[in-house]
Amino acid sequence: MRSKNIILLKTLWQSTSQFNILRHSKDKSKRGKVIGNLVGMAVLYIMLMAFCIATCIGYGEMGIISEAPVLCALTISVLALILTFFKTNGYLFNFKEYDMLMALPFEAKTVAACKFLYMYLKSLPWYLCISVAMLVGYAVYEKPAVLVYPIWIVLALILPIIPMLAAAFIGFLIAKVSSGFKKKNIVQSLLLIAITMVAIFSRFFIESMFRNGKVEEVLTNYSALTDRVSGYYPPAKWFANAVNNASWLDFLLLVGVSAILFELIFIAVGRSYRKLNSSFKSHAAGRKYRMGAQRQRGVLNAIAFKEFKRMTGSSTYMVNTIIGDIILLIGGIIVLFINVDDLIKTITYDSPLTKEMICPAIPLIAYFMSGMVATTACTPSLEGKNYWILQSLPITKKDIYRGKMLFNMYLEVPFTVFGIICFSISARASFISTVLYLIFGLALCMFSTAWGCVCGVKHIKLEWENEVEVVKQGTALTLYLLPNMFVTMILIGLIVFLGTKMSGDLVVTILTVIALALALLSYMRVMKLAEKNRY
Repeated sequence: MRSKNIILLKTLWQSTSQFNILRHSKDKSKRGKVIGNLVGMAVLYIMLMAFCIATCIGYGEMGIISEAPVLCALTISVLALILTFFKTNGYLFNFKEYDMLMALPFEAKTVAACKFLYMYLKSLPWYLCISVAMLVGYAVYEKPAVLVYPIWIVLALILPIIPMLAAAFIGFLIAKVSSGFKKKNIVQSLLLIAITMVAIFSRFFIESMFRNGKVEEVLTNYSALTDRVSGYYPPAKWFANAVNNASWLDFLLLVGVSAILFELIFIAVGRSYRKLNSSFKSHAAGRKYRMGAQRQRGVLNAIAFKEFKRMTGSSTYMVNTIIGDIILLIGGIIVLFINVDDLIKTITYDSPLTKEMICPAIPLIAYFMSGMVATTACTPSLEGKNYWILQSLPITKKDIYRGKMLFNMYLEVPFTVFGIICFSISARASFISTVLYLIFGLALCMFSTAWGCVCGVKHIKLEWENEVEVVKQGTALTLYLLPNMFVTMILIGLIVFLGTKMSGDLVVTILTVIALALALLSYMRVMKLAEKNRY
């Protein structure tokens, strides 16, 4: 059985490995994209390692470097939980190659377990960056025995398994619950979004624990705090004890519990695996269906409606693209019922900022959430093999991309407008300022849509085995997401600063003109790519 696991896992890995393209492909454009992607990921890994090493230096200077193993364990565990939670549905359920894999002589449990291990291998570089960087920082200050190094490395490979199993099991339960509904993917998406919202907004309750007169306790008794945290999560304590005290009992506990949980969870998952996947691949039909008048749409609206059906048919795609909009919707409602000044103090950690200073940044704050992920960055690639069908229709490439951009505007603009209006009412912005904010927000949506389409068309990837590779790990999405996120954060700080030196409305007007110009340039770039694109 173990040999079957290894064979299947090896096959899955080789079929999706980018290194195969470098080794065997003669297409320079494909090889260039792979190299660019690898370089980009290497930069992210280096940045993460630098941050972890800097954290360990801070711990060392404070004389609490012995707490670094606990921090390492908790960081890896949280990252593994988050990454797996959002990938489980795409990797374990309703995936593209399901029929082919289930036709092979493997048990359902084996297929599910190998898909899980494949997901583990895909995320392993992130975990290794954290563990290796923190091991370096720990070694510099603590100067541990030689035995500590292999213990740390081995257990760092085991650490992500328990939180990944927890996230996968939660995803399994969500899939099991949603499989009984007619609109399975929509229900599954809503459940995933609900759990995500609870996790995001719970941070404010956690922070309140440290704001109610407990700040001094946290600073003066940091060891007690980490012991308390590791007490709630035993694997972190086992890892720390195995490293700091060379405890073989804790070493065996972490390895043994991980192995036992792995077997138990996939025994449970294996029993319902075929049934769940069959349920997600089936479609309900109405008993009293009647053929009525067909609704006529224009070409662009028809493409936009097609994109809407594609989004609601995939929980991975839906959750990834509308999570920011949902956060903006909830945030807009919340600010109508609370004091804005208190909210600003909570978020900015009691900084001297006022709502008058923050007002000019309202459109950017709303856009930071609604423009988090543009559908246009991934929809060209999501077409996959269907792209050739779309190409065979009497529709120009320009119209195809215009329709995709129209859908993103339909999705993004209402949430942006709602958020800006709510924030403006709560901050008591003037009517003229609110109108300027709305125009700026629309300009940002136009830029987001066009720039996302540039990234999506320029780095289109039609050959993929799992939509997670496009929606969450695609080069196009990465090139859109990271620069957009960091530039927006910088602009928020800049507009707040400039608002103290000159009229906030004037600053907003200037940025609106810049956003419109960038949107126009991006749109023109999309049209040129539509002419040149060989796909």
